[in-house]
Amino acid sequence: MPERTLNFGAYGARGIKGYEAVARQLDALAGFVATPVTARRGLLARLRYLTRSDQSRQAARAAGLTVTDRTLRAWLRGERNPSKRNLERIETAYRAVRRQNVSRYLLARLNREGRGTRVEFHPLNQSQVLRPRQRVVAYRTLNVRRWDRIVEAWAAGDAQALDDAWIYDAVVDLGSEWGQYEYVTNIGFAA
Repeated sequence: MPERTLNFGAYGARGIKGYEAVARQLDALAGFVATPVTARRGLLARLRYLTRSDQSRQAARAAGLTVTDRTLRAWLRGERNPSKRNLERIETAYRAVRRQNVSRYLLARLNREGRGTRVEFHPLNQSQVLRPRQRVVAYRTLNVRRWDRIVEAWAAGDAQALDDAWIYDAVVDLGSEWGQYEYVTNIGFAA
């Protein structure tokens, strides 16, 4: 079995870690608010999402948004504007709460009652690698049936756990060539 890549890009190959591509795809499926938090509309959408229930408020506080209820009401009414630091906290809290809320739905959608989801592995970009050092890496597809640890790590925002779950629950199923797909240009799946 191949080992994990230690010195990626030494000869000019370009790509990203597979788990980062998966996180991007899961973020796209989660359906975050598209309007930036710096715009009034985006700010209001995030604040309403974070304050619509007591459970949402508690999750927002746990995610780092620790302002008083009075301040939140002032922001919602437009009487005051949050600082740049608080805008970052609002965005971070919103993404964390949204991931927690959507994770059960995504898990059911991706597992599809044990049938899994077809995943496309787009290989790394070797256009800058000298011809003798290039690997033969082809586009591959795989049906991933175990999404539990992957979605759980994504919802928690734990990059190391997501990397391990992605490698050991999905990529190793590609067989002895799995090390060639640790870095990719893109991961695609339509759930």
